[in-house]
Amino acid sequence: MIDPASGLPPLTWLRAFEESARHLSFTRAANELGLTQSAVSQHVRNLEAYLGRDLFVRKTRMLELTEDGANYLPSIREAFALIASGTRAFTGSPSGEIVRVQCNMAFSVFWLTPRLHRLYARYPWLVLDIVTPIWDPERHASQAAMEIRFGRPEEMLESAERLTTDNFFPVCTPDYQNGNVNLETAILFDCAGTTGTWEAWCQAGGLKFNRSGHINLASTYVISVNAALNNAGMAMAHDSLVSDLLTKGQLVQPFEAEVKLAEGYYLFPPSPHAMTHAREAFLNWLREETESGIEAVL
Repeated sequence: MIDPASGLPPLTWLRAFEESARHLSFTRAANELGLTQSAVSQHVRNLEAYLGRDLFVRKTRMLELTEDGANYLPSIREAFALIASGTRAFTGSPSGEIVRVQCNMAFSVFWLTPRLHRLYARYPWLVLDIVTPIWDPERHASQAAMEIRFGRPEEMLESAERLTTDNFFPVCTPDYQNGNVNLETAILFDCAGTTGTWEAWCQAGGLKFNRSGHINLASTYVISVNAALNNAGMAMAHDSLVSDLLTKGQLVQPFEAEVKLAEGYYLFPPSPHAMTHAREAFLNWLREETESGIEAVL
């Protein structure tokens, strides 16, 4: 029900609009809110009718904010942030909250977990639930407070924050092929579905690539990098994943050439009205760690 005297549309309409604007998708907004896509779409249409203007341009597979929508959105986000802040002032202690983070598996294994001791040194009360789907991350993302995803910029939503900018290069153990690595005879590993491949690295360095059809593929860097760690061959890797392993001497770069990686690790943070003290603590720590660069953990 709308109270004409208040001048305020229902909160459900405003939440549907803010989430749809954040994701530029009614479907993703519905997953976030635990509603059906049609319900979110109808809430937004009701709000548009109430305001007497369109907030979105509806395209085949995505939404686009109209000028009116873009002008209205900051006020709604500020209002939700103010409500969230006021609520936190009453709820007080963050203890007991479990922060669910959906995170790329390789980033979890090689970057996040080696640094968790620094997180808990600062926030010993924080409790995490780290979920690592390999394929179809959209399926479970709605259940997570936030997400860290690997991919190219054009695959990400506007709300995503880029955490890393890496180079890619070959790695192996110091004694692989007795320390005299031969690119023509070495066993090679690639991570499927990425641009940082052996072929791309060779082409960037002006090297002739003669190994097509002879590259072992893995669905995650966890497999390919661990194959290299166990002396099975050479893997193509990038800074974020192997900086610690290189510093510790467990892996080496047998060749000097490095190539800029198109993909990066992106953070999908909670919407402002879903922010809690525990989520904010984890986000602040994560941003500080990535802003300081890919510093090795010893």
